[in-house]
Amino acid sequence: MTTLPRGAAATTHRAVRRRRAVAAAGAVSAGLLVLSACDKPTAISTITVGGDSVSSEATCGGEGKALTTEALNKCLQDKGIDEIKVDPTESVRFGVDPEIADNSWTILLNGQPLVDPIKKTYRSIPGEVFFNTQYGAQGDSTLVSIKEGGENEATGLWSFRLKKDED
Repeated sequence: MTTLPRGAAATTHRAVRRRRAVAAAGAVSAGLLVLSACDKPTAISTITVGGDSVSSEATCGGEGKALTTEALNKCLQDKGIDEIKVDPTESVRFGVDPEIADNSWTILLNGQPLVDPIKKTYRSIPGEVFFNTQYGAQGDSTLVSIKEGGENEATGLWSFRLKKDED
């Protein structure tokens, strides 16, 4: 049997529920505060070959501000980029977030434009192109970049290394 006066148990439960509600509201507020301090992630670009794909945030830029030629060249020298194996007989499919497509984008092969600027979110190119010396390829590894922006400006760069799959 309880020794609490009639109705006291109900008020005790209300106080506990109120404390829990205040604690939950405080946790939500703290979480929102932490999230507001985070940087917004840049848009993502993806390369798919067969059933394999690799995605990346911008190697540099990607925040809508124009990159200098010096910054762009430095980004093209970056060594820590994602790799994917490419069978030259398969297509290499490029996909970008809609915000990149809205600003137009170009595929660069070893720093040189491979295609004219595109405003679609998807483009497919035969794998053999990336290992053909006629297009500037050298050996069994090629640096491919997605440059956001028009012909004379770049606002973001996403780089990938394509490795020739000898299987």
